[in-house]
Amino acid sequence: MTAKRSSAKKRKAAKTLTYEDIRKLALSLELPGVTEAVSWGQPCLKAHGKLWFFWSPQEDAPAFKASFDERDMLVAADPDTFYFTAHFKSHEWVLARPDRIDREWIKANLIRVWRAQAPKKVLKAFDAENGA
Repeated sequence: MTAKRSSAKKRKAAKTLTYEDIRKLALSLELPGVTEAVSWGQPCLKAHGKLWFFWSPQEDAPAFKASFDERDMLVAADPDTFYFTAHFKSHEWVLARPDRIDREWIKANLIRVWRAQAPKKVLKAFDAENGA
């Protein structure tokens, strides 16, 4: 079996993630300043009072913060997983297909975005406490 075929088979066997799965993963990171909230009538997570993660009901897909450059790179590199719609074109968010998204990518994205949104004082205290 080729590596490409094996990789595709592994992806098909992956569990389709739900909002609840990603919410639990995000909260398990135990990052300070993360709160559960509602935005536009939908449950979401905020970090330091800013939207951090949500589920798009129109697309039935998770939406993650990403700069325009990062979003374009993700979509170009893996269009089977990452995409955006006309609605998101002018916003720094990328959508992901819930049956293809990788949990490690989710964790890395959430941590990176949390750090980018964190006030310097919070980030400094967090890094001191966690040896970073």
